[in-house]
Amino acid sequence: MKTGTMSQATLLEEVERWSPDACRQQLHAVLPDLVSMHQAADSGEEHARVLRIITGMFLPHLHPSELEEKCFSLVLPKVVDVFRGLTEEITGRAATLSSQNTELRLLLRNVLQDSEDVYGGRLSLVQDLLQALFKEAYGLQKGLMELLERVALEDTASEEDVSDIVTAIHSLLDMCAVVSGLDVALHANTWKFIIRQSVKHLSLVEEQLRHGDIVSGLCEELLGSLDSCVELGEQINQSGLQSPSPEHKLLQKSTKICRFFSNTLVHYAKEFKDFLAKSCSRFHQLYLQVHGKFPPCLSAASLPPALCEELGGAVLVAMDALLTQLLPSRPFAESVLADDQDLHDESALPQCLLLVSVVGKLPSQPEETLQLWCDGSQFPEETLRLSVFEAVFRSYRRCSVERAWPVQLPGVMLRGQAQSSVSLHRHVCAHLCGLVAALPPPQLPPLERSMLAAVLQPDTQTALLATDVWCFVARYGTAELCLHHVLLVAQLVRSCEDVSRRLNHPSLLLRRLLFLLTPAHQTKLVDQFPPSQEENAAVWGHLLLRSLSPDVRTRVERDLIAVASTVVTEWEINGFRLGDLERVNRALRAVRMLLKVGAPERACVSCTVGIVTRLWPRMCPGQIQVHAPVRRALVLLLSLSACVVKSLDPQLTCQALVCLDALLPLRGLDDVCLAGLDFLAALGSVFIPSDLQSQVLPRLSGVFRALLTSDPWPLQQHALEAFSIFAEVTSHEEVISQSLTSEDTKARVVNFLSKAAPGEEPAAARLERLKAECCVMEAHSHSLDKVAAPSSHARTTESEEEQPHNADEPRAKRARRGTSVWDEGERYLRTAERALRGLQTLPSPPPPRLLSRLKELQALITQIADVETGPDVASDLSRCDE
Repeated sequence: MKTGTMSQATLLEEVERWSPDACRQQLHAVLPDLVSMHQAADSGEEHARVLRIITGMFLPHLHPSELEEKCFSLVLPKVVDVFRGLTEEITGRAATLSSQNTELRLLLRNVLQDSEDVYGGRLSLVQDLLQALFKEAYGLQKGLMELLERVALEDTASEEDVSDIVTAIHSLLDMCAVVSGLDVALHANTWKFIIRQSVKHLSLVEEQLRHGDIVSGLCEELLGSLDSCVELGEQINQSGLQSPSPEHKLLQKSTKICRFFSNTLVHYAKEFKDFLAKSCSRFHQLYLQVHGKFPPCLSAASLPPALCEELGGAVLVAMDALLTQLLPSRPFAESVLADDQDLHDESALPQCLLLVSVVGKLPSQPEETLQLWCDGSQFPEETLRLSVFEAVFRSYRRCSVERAWPVQLPGVMLRGQAQSSVSLHRHVCAHLCGLVAALPPPQLPPLERSMLAAVLQPDTQTALLATDVWCFVARYGTAELCLHHVLLVAQLVRSCEDVSRRLNHPSLLLRRLLFLLTPAHQTKLVDQFPPSQEENAAVWGHLLLRSLSPDVRTRVERDLIAVASTVVTEWEINGFRLGDLERVNRALRAVRMLLKVGAPERACVSCTVGIVTRLWPRMCPGQIQVHAPVRRALVLLLSLSACVVKSLDPQLTCQALVCLDALLPLRGLDDVCLAGLDFLAALGSVFIPSDLQSQVLPRLSGVFRALLTSDPWPLQQHALEAFSIFAEVTSHEEVISQSLTSEDTKARVVNFLSKAAPGEEPAAARLERLKAECCVMEAHSHSLDKVAAPSSHARTTESEEEQPHNADEPRAKRARRGTSVWDEGERYLRTAERALRGLQTLPSPPPPRLLSRLKELQALITQIADVETGPDVASDLSRCDE
């Protein structure tokens, strides 16, 4: 038969009608022409037609030795090119398609369901062939592993024999990636063999094994099996399937695989711990990834409690055992305690729980391990690592969302029984205090430095955690240690600026520690920081005097009130200078603490009333936003007036309300409003004389109306509390009705008084809201960290001026600095004084050129004095009583 005289179309039509015998007879004559036609085909349809004829009608008749030469080598290159072109075209077209195209989705589904017909029933043949090949391969691998199990190398084995064993282990390690998705039993048995052979020939192969690959493989296998369990558990939970079911059986099988890989990893780490330094960071990440899939992590899946407990027993118990093995490892400590960790938000709580677990295990560790985790890096050449105390405080600070949620953790074991769930704060605090109780003296300095750093940073909850631990240290230690800490913190408080944000947390710590002092040590504190000296008012102005013994308390009260009276008198004599107002504020803070003891002495109340009466006429509403010292003085006056409101002259009460009413339209005065609410609440116990009611009561109602509708919800909440206190005891009921003219305000007050809970917020929406709020708070805290450096007085005092403000609000004018800024100026003055005294020792009179310079300096000194004392402001304050 001459095929050359036929056209291609005619040849293909004729060949398609041939029987298998005809194809076998004409194989060598027609196949070259078909191959040429396949290579020259332009369209996809023609290419597919020729390829189907070659593979379906002629390929079965070729001898196996001829397949490569006469068919595959000639056909497959073109097949690869055509297939690549098809995939690129499909990808390009798919990129422009939408998932909403239901017709396309239906078409693709139908094409896939008809694939059996497309391949003409040959899938079953391929499937049978693949199954047969797999069984043979499985049998070969199983036989190989059984054969290798019988091999027992002696310590004198040759390098070639050892190399063969290592090669076999590494080959099976590579095969694990292939068989992982094919057969669970083969996969697990292969890993068993790898670990068993590695341990069996440990002394021979430990230096040649790819430990990093083995550890990475086990970690990935564990995470993969755990993900499968979690995904299956979610499906069971969502569908509500009851056991027994096929899904539950599959879940039990998957849980066993999780337990196998976690226990295998622990066993391998135990045997080869000296060779896993490079894998310590992987162990660290594994711990975070595993714990991130379990409660109380907010990213954990929603699983049935029984399943969660079973999975925890299979994985978390092994992770705890692994952590115990890794504690003495310096690389692991460096990874966990690294200073510059770039962790995702979902890893914040797992990192904190990891550190708390470390803290719980350290008391039973040897001294070397304790020093490794507690001391931090000691030398510049070491890899930088924090102490475990500082790392705990930092990680706790990052868990802002979890604290706000709040997450709950199991309580510590007590008498063999687990306590009820506790907050993250209590969980961390209990473990830290347990470690503190076991610390040897050399580890106390790192603890103290970490507690001090945590107290000085902006996050209040972290500072409270450090304060709780610090109080435990003071109670667990000696009385002398407690006194030592009190004196140090008191010195810190006295050295801080009165308006520094860093003063809040140390003053709280000092207030707590004062309760732990013995009466004798309280006397030492008073002797060290005499309240009769004005500079110590910054210390006593932050303490609760009810913590003192009666004798010490009486002495402190008498001295503080005397200092306050003296300071106010001197301020009046000096012409009410703005530069001296911070001295007054410092004294007023101390007096305010005197009045918060519950039942102050009559002399203290009488003196306070006199101070308040002298100061209220100096408060000018127009200067509140301009001058920060005046604003702080107003806040203190409102607080003091609330404490002695029953003894105040009614005219003074009216003046205070006038001042508050004038300030309400202004923005950014939340501290003034809060102090004003305390004053308004206290007015409920006061009867306004009839001749002043027309002036006081309408203004009182107006102030309440404005504050009850204020925008910031914390201020609104305080307004509701103050209004309820006022309404409960007041005899002027018309104020209540006139304050509730708005239906929204009336409903808000009624709901508050009836303790009606608002509508429940969906969990997902609440979580997103908390994340957004915490992001804002963290950004604010970081900004405070940057602007409030403890080593610079200038940064401390300027931090108030640099705080963020609302873009819709006008920025307040920069306040003139008071005398507190001149703490650093004292150094310049001393330098200038020494220079001038040096000039006095020179022969006189001075030459003309120096005389002119001295006159210039004299003018400069006069100018500085005029600017800083502020004669205009002083005269303004003196005229405020008009």
